[in-house]
Amino acid sequence: MQIPEAYRYYVDNLLEQARLVLERGEPLVSRAFVGELTGQRVVTVPVDASSEEAMARSARLIRWQAALLSADFIFQMREAWQLPQKHQARHDDILARYGSIAASPYAEDVVAVSLETVHGHWLATPHIRPKPPSKKRRTLGVADFRYFPEIGGRLVGLLPQAGTAGPGADASAL
Repeated sequence: MQIPEAYRYYVDNLLEQARLVLERGEPLVSRAFVGELTGQRVVTVPVDASSEEAMARSARLIRWQAALLSADFIFQMREAWQLPQKHQARHDDILARYGSIAASPYAEDVVAVSLETVHGHWLATPHIRPKPPSKKRRTLGVADFRYFPEIGGRLVGLLPQAGTAGPGADASAL
């Protein structure tokens, strides 16, 4: 299933902005873009992955902003690492030996991208590649989105649902 056309404009432009950031030699900052289609509003929310508590706080902030905006989508992106397909079966061994995927010689730099809408979730991990001749500048590969009708996690299911707290929701817990 393809990303619905109503969201393509935002997805394509946000990916292009990420590409430009990388090509300037800057790191991507982990963030969520909470958007509302009718009023064409998008609000940026930082995502702090430094601890479980920080991730929970980020999730609450995204959920609160989505309710405040009556959001139609949440687009998230952050730099990440993945193992190439040929090494994925050895995931546990690699973690035991190197301590993390990032520390292993097999790590591939990617941007973890997700789009949450009322129609479902789409995920992509476009590769980050060097941009010669610079050693600092990088560029973003093609984002091949896959539809995931059933997905879970701390940063999933953050769009407002019917019957949940709306803009008047208590932000004190943030």
